[in-house]
Amino acid sequence: MTGEPFGGTIGRYVTESVPWWPPAQRAPDGAPNIVMLVLDDVGFAQLGCFGSDLRTPTFDALAAGGLRYTNFHTTALCSPTRAGLLTGRNHHSNGMGRVIELATGFPGYNARIPKSNGFLSEILAGNGYATWAVGKWHLTPEDECHLAATRERWPLGRGFERFYGFFGGETNQFAPALIADNHQVALPRGSDDGYHLTEDLIDRCIELVGDLRAIDTLKPFFLYLCFGACHSPHQAPRPWLDSYAGQFDQGWDVWREGTFARQVAEGTIPAHTRLSPRPDWVPAWDSLSRDQQRLYARYMEAFAAFLSHCDHHVGRLVDFLAAQGELDNTLFLVLSDNGASSEGGVGGSLNDVRLWNLVPTTLEEQLARIDEIGGPRCHNNYPWGWTVAGNTPFRRWKREVHEGGVADPLLVHWPRGIAARDQVRRQYVHCIDLFSTILDAAGIAAPAVIDGVEQSPIEGVSFASTFGSADGAEVRDTQYYEMFGCRALYQRGWKAVTYHPVMNQDFDSDRWELYNVVDDPSECNDLAAAEPSRLQAMIERWWDEAKRHNVLPLDARPLSDLVLDRPRSVPPRSRYVYLPDTSAVPEAVAVNVRNRWHRITAYIVVTDPPQGVLIAQGSLLGGWSLFIKDSVLRYVHNLAGYEQHVIEATVDLDAGRHELAFTFIRDGDHRGTGVLSVDGQRVAGARIPAFTPLRFSLTGAGLTCGYSGELPVCDDYRAPFRFTGSIERVVVEVDGEPFLDPEGEAQVAVETQ
Repeated sequence: MTGEPFGGTIGRYVTESVPWWPPAQRAPDGAPNIVMLVLDDVGFAQLGCFGSDLRTPTFDALAAGGLRYTNFHTTALCSPTRAGLLTGRNHHSNGMGRVIELATGFPGYNARIPKSNGFLSEILAGNGYATWAVGKWHLTPEDECHLAATRERWPLGRGFERFYGFFGGETNQFAPALIADNHQVALPRGSDDGYHLTEDLIDRCIELVGDLRAIDTLKPFFLYLCFGACHSPHQAPRPWLDSYAGQFDQGWDVWREGTFARQVAEGTIPAHTRLSPRPDWVPAWDSLSRDQQRLYARYMEAFAAFLSHCDHHVGRLVDFLAAQGELDNTLFLVLSDNGASSEGGVGGSLNDVRLWNLVPTTLEEQLARIDEIGGPRCHNNYPWGWTVAGNTPFRRWKREVHEGGVADPLLVHWPRGIAARDQVRRQYVHCIDLFSTILDAAGIAAPAVIDGVEQSPIEGVSFASTFGSADGAEVRDTQYYEMFGCRALYQRGWKAVTYHPVMNQDFDSDRWELYNVVDDPSECNDLAAAEPSRLQAMIERWWDEAKRHNVLPLDARPLSDLVLDRPRSVPPRSRYVYLPDTSAVPEAVAVNVRNRWHRITAYIVVTDPPQGVLIAQGSLLGGWSLFIKDSVLRYVHNLAGYEQHVIEATVDLDAGRHELAFTFIRDGDHRGTGVLSVDGQRVAGARIPAFTPLRFSLTGAGLTCGYSGELPVCDDYRAPFRFTGSIERVVVEVDGEPFLDPEGEAQVAVETQ
């Protein structure tokens, strides 16, 4: 037998034996609760306590009761940063050099975090903590985010005892694709009943704490809490949207200057910091038309409402912990995963999936739908003028390794463990350092072996020594960066950095810049020409770091190449069978009907007049649906919320079995003819001049049989619109290889990553 050695005595009889029980697994005395709260795409300047005029009273109060780290850095993208937070290793060491959807077949980019890189949750659970993950995950390979997959890399497979949230990089806040523990779940209520994901996540956090404390009043907890806020879509309830009406009418240039002045006055940045110039490719606010200004201000109102709404509900959690006497001994960490996002483009986005499908959005359409921005019918993102403003005073943005992409807010609040209040810390800190800092605060040593697997060296270092000293020494003197070929090296107050465009595979021609970021935090004074020897030495050190941490090979390929190179975990087939009322099938593993001949056949049994969804994929933001309503059989193809192609026929179905079918006959790239048939007889047909080429959804809206997801493909019905008859099965047959447009996808990669 294996296991823990028995500590008692075993004789021939129980009367001459001494029993023994393994000691209960308890955390160190006084170990704090830990809340790691991760915001998404929130720039350095977007919290009130970092100079913003956005209303974030909860975060501001945490800062006032603790510390603001204003020299904190991330990896420039979400999955890579999150992997570093939870393992204490660099993103390439985790195989997470990119987001999970863009994994490649190289060790630094395969999106498979090795067991030798133990998770913080695994260590804490093994030392008497309750461990929960709530909200955005985005750390499981895309081809394992479905119910037929191994759960090895799901949250419960990496040390978390409970999970509630969503798996992808983004989701509709009014209609998310939810996972609870190891399975999909329905929304607790619909958007018509006031549902919003942020509120739901906080409800779940409070429930988890309450469940724990009803049984064990001493056991500390680790809550890894990650919001959709403020990744697109920027969505908030109507009163929150209305509360910001008119606040950003002055535009991004004035807002940026005002924020910079507050940052200097409040000590967020050193007084000698310069405001980096607005880049040439971002238009001056005064150069815009009145209509553009009105529209772009509305986009920013939606972002601000999303953040303030999140702050409000975080306040409910903080108040709950305080009322339970838990807050004083809770190490509360608040951070963002990367700089503000430019994915909305120069003019903003009504629906981000359009960019992936090369579908246009006109100014006229945006103005006509201005009141929908921030609601469930839009997947909106603000123009990149607001991105630059959100990263004040820094240059560039998310996905790039100039400071605008990697410098982020960090708040640390722990009344029992940190005496300082409302203080700034300027020591350089990287996201991988939080891992060791948390273990340090908990009084737990990182184990050499977890579940029989020898652990790799931890690359982060604890900065707990800075909790009590604004003048304490920095704990890290060197850190490399790389994201899609953009590269940088921080070394003892200096930073070498180069921007590299996506798709360009010529890395040797990149021009490196050099900054003294102690004297010049915003990278305004390039010293490359003045300090060539220093720059060259730092470039060489970058290559050394790259070799050590699995950064190579450098890769700026567009998305199409990555998809074509990657094997599928579920082998493709020509015939798919779907049964009614099963869980939604994620798009990555559902039948691919794009740009190929396909036939959808629903085998049904009619008793009463039938009505409802037979099969559907996607949502109002893009997808297709085959359904019956008022004795009319309809097929609707929704092209990224831009236009709908409808084929319909009146049908009178007798009681008994019937076969209802839709056939798409491809006659060109992403176009063809759709035909409806009943019991083998054609009843209607029409052209579909533009079929969705690449993605139906970015928010996790999957394929459903016999019912609709929360945000239906069209307005002809409301969810769930379950089929009233009996569906035996729906069969989808496909023929031909789906065609991908490398040039189009390359452009998508440039704009979205």
